[in-house]
Amino acid sequence: MKKSFVLSAVILSFILGGCSNSAKSSDITVQTETAQTSSETSPASSQENSAIVLSIPEINLQKKTLPENEAIDFVRNMKAGWNLGNTFDAVSDGGYNEATEMKIESSWCGVATTKEMIDEIKKAGFNTVRIPVSWHNHLTDGNFTISQKWLDRVKEVVDYAISNDMYAIINIHHDIDKAYYYPSSECLENSKRYISSIWTQLCQKFGDYDNRLIFESVNEPRLAGTNYEWWFDKNSAQCIDAANCINELNQLFVDTVRASGGNNASRYLMCPGYSASASSALMDEFKLPKDSVQNRLIVSVHAYTPYNFALQGLNESGSKSDFKASNSSDTGEITSFMDSLYQKFISNGIPVVIGEFGARDKNSNTQARIDFSAYYVACARANGITCCWWDNNAFSGSGENFGIFDRKSLSWKYPEIKDAIIKYCQ
Repeated sequence: MKKSFVLSAVILSFILGGCSNSAKSSDITVQTETAQTSSETSPASSQENSAIVLSIPEINLQKKTLPENEAIDFVRNMKAGWNLGNTFDAVSDGGYNEATEMKIESSWCGVATTKEMIDEIKKAGFNTVRIPVSWHNHLTDGNFTISQKWLDRVKEVVDYAISNDMYAIINIHHDIDKAYYYPSSECLENSKRYISSIWTQLCQKFGDYDNRLIFESVNEPRLAGTNYEWWFDKNSAQCIDAANCINELNQLFVDTVRASGGNNASRYLMCPGYSASASSALMDEFKLPKDSVQNRLIVSVHAYTPYNFALQGLNESGSKSDFKASNSSDTGEITSFMDSLYQKFISNGIPVVIGEFGARDKNSNTQARIDFSAYYVACARANGITCCWWDNNAFSGSGENFGIFDRKSLSWKYPEIKDAIIKYCQ
């Protein structure tokens, strides 16, 4: 259940419009033969193969010079990432219900997570699993105490990843509400109480885990329910206030984790700007928290870019279903925002993880999605960035079908997209 990411579509193009394209079409060649990348055959691929040969483009981008520090190396080693989307982040109306809370896990994605699923993700070549988690349906009292059953279940799935020698990311996801946390001065004190309570409990639960477990403060913090939800206006006092509150909440997150001691004292931590968009991270209003240890903070960004191809609904005005890795007009936005992230953060030794990216299916435009995935990941890796595909296990209907791995059958519906990601994540 993603959303219209207008911020990335409009503000990002405004901010980055003057950036140069370092990747020209001459840097890219496209295979003309069938890509023999997987022995798996998906239904979508079978249908398309009757009319078109699916192929992974050959992309050659010059790799940027990366600073030599532990944090940059750490993120590089995370390699290809995959989201366990619409699972532990699912929510329901109302608050805590002991009888039904554990059913929430499968309420959006249709299936409970198994170790076999994560085994297959690892086998495919992914090295990172992001596990978004919403907590507010699992709080047993007014002190924001997390249900032990829910906490144990999250730990169980984290262990699926860790036992496969993978990196795992957990966060606070769909808890943006004035009753929990909300980035405004009016709600700041309660928000601080919520952030502090949740992360104190998570630090206790996961304090013995090594650095393969990464904490991410919150998911896409924003003024939910307002005209500014996906549009940050620098001339709006409300937006500036929200940005300042997000900075305070990120700082509280870092301080809370560090104060818990143990391995949390040096754990890698991810922090987003407003709505987690690239444009907000690039704004002066975003302040990276102060930390008691060096080289342990990661900028968290989400980028469904270009919006009109990757996220916008098929029947919405301006929506595109075509994308070619050899076409600079298709790749330009990707090149520009990643170059800007490199210049501001990575070149200065601050790593970036794109925790969510992807392109929804639009009438079986599989080749376009292969081209997109290949270019996006190749460009990210050329800039020292790791990115995680948003997979919500959705494949049919007219909704946001970002699924590429069928969790019920343990098979890849779009093996060529998966192979394009893996090919360029090295």
